[in-house]
Order: sequence, then structure tokens, then C-alpha cells
Amino acid sequence: MNNDKKKIIIALKKAHTSLDKIILKIENDESHCFDVIQQSLSVIGLIKNANNHILEKHIDSYIECVANKEEGKEGLIKMKDEIIKIVQIAQNK
Repeated sequence: MNNDKKKIIIALKKAHTSLDKIILKIENDESHCFDVIQQSLSVIGLIKNANNHILEKHIDSYIECVANKEEGKEGLIKMKDEIIKIVQIAQNK
């Protein structure tokens, strides 16, 4: 497994663990509003970090394809459309 993939998996596993802890605290009435918000923002940050790494690797793979002339202009247009879609989804959240 390459280093980038490890970073993504670690970030997602940390988010998963943190989210499980938040849910458990809420279920057991052990949570305070500020603590829950702070912890959930931490989970969001971890997921955003993972998303950034995933997007970066996706762009790198397209650049490599274009450099090898496997997809050419059509590949660049497809990549641009996918990036715009991802950014629009992120802005609506």
C-alpha cells in the first residue's frame, strides 16, 4: 500500500473512531453541547483532509494519463467537469 493511500485510510479511520465515540456519548447522555460540536468539527476536518488527498491523487492520475497521451483533450475536459462537480457539492455542504 502506498503512502498516500495510508494517509487517506488513517484519516478516515480516525474520523470513524471519533464519530463512534460521539454517538456513544450522546446515547449514554454523557455529552455536552460544546464538546459534541467540537468533536464533530474534528470529524469533518478529518474527512475533508481525506477528500483533499483523494482529489489530489485523482488529479495526479489524470495528469499522468494526459502525459502519456492516453486520454488527451477529452481526459482534461472530463477531469475539469469532475472537479467542478466536486467543488459545487462541497460548497453546498
